[in-house]
Amino acid sequence: MEKVKRIDIKEFREKGFLQEVNRQFFHPLGLALEIVIDDDTGKTILGGVWDYRDDSEGMFYGDDLLEKSKAIKKAAYVEELRESKVKVRVKHEEFECDLEGIQKIPQE
Repeated sequence: MEKVKRIDIKEFREKGFLQEVNRQFFHPLGLALEIVIDDDTGKTILGGVWDYRDDSEGMFYGDDLLEKSKAIKKAAYVEELRESKVKVRVKHEEFECDLEGIQKIPQE
């Protein structure tokens, strides 16, 4: 069996994946994926998922957490990578995806 490759959690945060998965998916549902940085060691780990599903509007980044220039750069990086994958995924012969590259759930 092939060994699973993993992205470093620090890189996951710095490249914008955390920002975008929260902004585009989790926050509108009232959830947030958390990353914790240890003050003593600087080690970055996944912390858990915040749960504010009972908030009618879901969650938003505050202005202090979504710095405009950094946020734009991170969003662009993630979107560029996503677009490069979509082009291949929509044409995949074994797995069916929609035009956004999201794998379809097989129908009975």
